[in-house]
Amino acid sequence: MSNPRRRPPADPMVRALIRQARGAAAARRASTGSAALSRRQFLTVGAGVAGTAALLAACGTGGAPGASSTAAPSAAADVSDAEKLVRWANWTLYLDQNDAGTEYPTLNAFTKQTGIDVDYLEDVEDNDTFYGKVSGQLANGDDIGYDIVTLTDWMTGRMIRLGYAQELDPATIPNAANLVSTLRDVDYDPGRKHALTWQSGFGGLAWDKAKVPGGMQSLDDLWKPELAGKVEVLSEMHDTIGLIMLSQGVDPSGDWGDAEYDAAIELLREKITSGHIRQVKGNSYTQDLVSGDCWACIGWSGDITGLNYEADNRFDFVVPEAGGTLWSDEMLIPIGATHKKNAETLMNYYYEPEVAAEVAAWVNYVTPVAGAREAMAKSDPELAADTNIFPDEETLAKVHVFRTLTPDEETRYNGQYLEVIGA
Repeated sequence: MSNPRRRPPADPMVRALIRQARGAAAARRASTGSAALSRRQFLTVGAGVAGTAALLAACGTGGAPGASSTAAPSAAADVSDAEKLVRWANWTLYLDQNDAGTEYPTLNAFTKQTGIDVDYLEDVEDNDTFYGKVSGQLANGDDIGYDIVTLTDWMTGRMIRLGYAQELDPATIPNAANLVSTLRDVDYDPGRKHALTWQSGFGGLAWDKAKVPGGMQSLDDLWKPELAGKVEVLSEMHDTIGLIMLSQGVDPSGDWGDAEYDAAIELLREKITSGHIRQVKGNSYTQDLVSGDCWACIGWSGDITGLNYEADNRFDFVVPEAGGTLWSDEMLIPIGATHKKNAETLMNYYYEPEVAAEVAAWVNYVTPVAGAREAMAKSDPELAADTNIFPDEETLAKVHVFRTLTPDEETRYNGQYLEVIGA
């Protein structure tokens, strides 16, 4: 198994962004260490993150739908037997790399084992932005250039609901039986017919231990006066609103409606208007932690684990006492994908426990594959004991999956959220 420490990414643009971030923090290196760009930290050059253009791209078409777009599109013909290729769109730094950051060991092994080449692209910067670029093509049933896309559970649910995902063939993915029991019954993909989990993670509280020496246990700690102007929250509505709801005694996975949502959004509005929250960030909040502009935030578990490998354990993360969020990123096959069987073969490969363990050791998120922990324990017992990767029952009891919204709720609540955060 490869070294679990994060390595420089292969993408030259990402490497350039890392150099830029580290250059800005050079004066702090001697005392604080530096941090690599994490999986959810990729920045779009010249555009910023979670800005108006990026968020409004969710309304784009990526190609205007045809007149027949009201009917569900049909699946494309599968040319897998003739073309030994699979094209995969994933998030940045979300797959194991070699020490030089130039290759993906598990992908190389897959190609050697199957003869299927993989065109692996770190093209998912944000769920809404990605969807906005391809939604028109999906509506038409066109090939969007990928055979697998990795999107967060709620966006996966939208894709399935609209008929934009092909149904999986269980015969080609026997290792799907290794999906952990807690993820087998999900409301965004009833019967698990269209998607398989890639990785999962927690939304919780993160902070710089030198700046917040007393640590944090609840969302109230984030609102302490001494942190005013040094706090950031996520542009991902499900995590930020989910944590606020939990702090107000509302289970985001349960039965709630407009009144509960409005109470959470109004608290967020007050904290932004007062200046207590300095910024609402997407993928770039970790850079602000590293630079010292942000002292404490709502963040993601795997990012902080990864940062600490590079920053001498400078940061901490906790699921708040009232609870945190649990999200999953899902692999699905777009309706127009032309290499369906090859894509399913790749999914099956990554559900082998030994392969899943190798990926988890590098990305530091929660693996969905049963048996991966036992495989990890053979090579890295310390990492196998990390509850951010292999959560125990106590940890799982504290986290909640944000319930799937109806189409009407999705439109209204996202609209309110974007208005409040100023997008």
